[in-house]
Amino acid sequence: MSLMNIQWVDPGKLIPYEMNAKQHPPKQVEHIANSIKAFGWKQPIVVDADNVVIIGHGRLLAAKHLMLDTVPVVYADDLTEEQANALRLADNKTNESEWDFSKLEEELAQLSIDGIDMGDFGFDDIGGGIPENLDAEPETDQHIYVKLTFPDFNSYAPHEDEIKAFAKEIGAEFGLVRG
Repeated sequence: MSLMNIQWVDPGKLIPYEMNAKQHPPKQVEHIANSIKAFGWKQPIVVDADNVVIIGHGRLLAAKHLMLDTVPVVYADDLTEEQANALRLADNKTNESEWDFSKLEEELAQLSIDGIDMGDFGFDDIGGGIPENLDAEPETDQHIYVKLTFPDFNSYAPHEDEIKAFAKEIGAEFGLVRG
């Protein structure tokens, strides 16, 4: 097994892959930049022999946003063009997964207590408690309050309204939603 050979390279010399299928909106780039500022570089950018980015387009955009002089780079010059294209897609696809929202909420709550604002990295407050407009008598009504929030990730944003509508429909079906 060989170790990664990390080199520090001027980000201006790196070339984004023109067919990169992953989008990086400005808010995400800002969150990545905040992460780099807070924690340093923990993942290098991976490029081919011609300095074309395979993995790390968002990190490259964040580095340019921060106007950094150098970024950590690993050269994957042992891959064919087809393998580099496959790795580019595979890396993005294999990073997709569902959240365990109960664990996420616990982690975010603890980090908040510890004084770390995860909003800088795209996590909004997922707490919020029970809305004030639920004022029925506790003896006669029971309430279940579900608040759906989504981290600022592209994969959720286009579907947020649809997911909220579905949750409301399910709640109504079980008599959990009024009005």
